[in-house]
Amino acid sequence: MEANKHTVPITEWAEADRPREKLLEKGRSVLSDAELIGILIGSGSKNETAVELARRILSSVGNDLNALGKLNVAELCKFNGIGEAKAISIIAALELGKRRKIIESPQRIKINNSKSVFEVIAPEIGDLLHEEFWVLYLDRSNHIIRKSNISKGGVSGTVVDARIIFKQAIENLASAIVLCHNHPSGNLKPSEEDIRITKKLKEAGKLVEIAIIDHIIIAGNNFFSFADEGILS
Repeated sequence: MEANKHTVPITEWAEADRPREKLLEKGRSVLSDAELIGILIGSGSKNETAVELARRILSSVGNDLNALGKLNVAELCKFNGIGEAKAISIIAALELGKRRKIIESPQRIKINNSKSVFEVIAPEIGDLLHEEFWVLYLDRSNHIIRKSNISKGGVSGTVVDARIIFKQAIENLASAIVLCHNHPSGNLKPSEEDIRITKKLKEAGKLVEIAIIDHIIIAGNNFFSFADEGILS
């Protein structure tokens, strides 16, 4: 097929080959998720094209790219037609997409509301299978000075040390901070411990004149804001 690419009409190409030509002619933005993953897979089988295989994989995770990003090599290899090399290609491409979101310098980002916090921190912790606690340190204009991973834990919790949080706040001359952590379970409801530690840190912040302006809990593509729900007041 590759040798006759320029003489055979697109309508007669194998479906697995069409996304490449579509990308060249119309640009990457017009391709569906399945077509992009089909390009990564490269080739299908006599019973299923690469794009059809990609659709089957996406369907298994509810067509959610974040959920797909959580699959490991062994889980991807369970799909007939996906070997270790293809699984690694898919994982590597999704990881690059994640890193692209992260790479923007935090000093250029201003926190205006809970959604802006979510957009900054979700690429870091949104698809993790364990809990992590992060803090955004802000200047007087609510621009991010630094974002810091305070701790990593298990599937149901992580340790939060107020001394580490406020030491970094003072060292960075922060005027305010935003607390962030994830719930791998997908449950956005704050636990009693989440509420307790938030109130404890808010009181500690008053002593050093550093405000806790929000605490965001992230679960996949969704988030819960303590400030929006009035829990910080």
